[in-house]
Amino acid sequence: MAPTGPSGEEHVRTREIRFRGPHREPDQARAAALLLAGREGVLEARPITPECLQVTYDLRATCLEALERLVADHGLHLDGSLLTRLKRALWYYSDEAVRAALGCERGRGNCTDRVFAAQYRRHRHGCRDSRPEHWRRYL
Repeated sequence: MAPTGPSGEEHVRTREIRFRGPHREPDQARAAALLLAGREGVLEARPITPECLQVTYDLRATCLEALERLVADHGLHLDGSLLTRLKRALWYYSDEAVRAALGCERGRGNCTDRVFAAQYRRHRHGCRDSRPEHWRRYL
């Protein structure tokens, strides 16, 4: 899969989530697509086969690990074959490296607010008190 999304954005990823049966839901990919639809950061969730879901998401809002954890917590069976686990580990690592470079904490969903808050604090504007910290606490 390409590391960038359809619009060429560097923070958009398209990955596959694979499922394995037996399961009471014969079309696990469709059930997962319905579960992920509308979730923050998920741009598209499209079932390719009953066992394969293609998901496009924004790394600034979520990561593949969080999406797969959500799907597994709802009782769907993720594929545990060796090749799938290797791909999954590589994708988790790459997502986490990009999110760390963006300033996202591990386990935190949306890091965009923190990035903009840090940028706002660095920006010079009229809401700054020019006195040193110890003078501000004096009164």
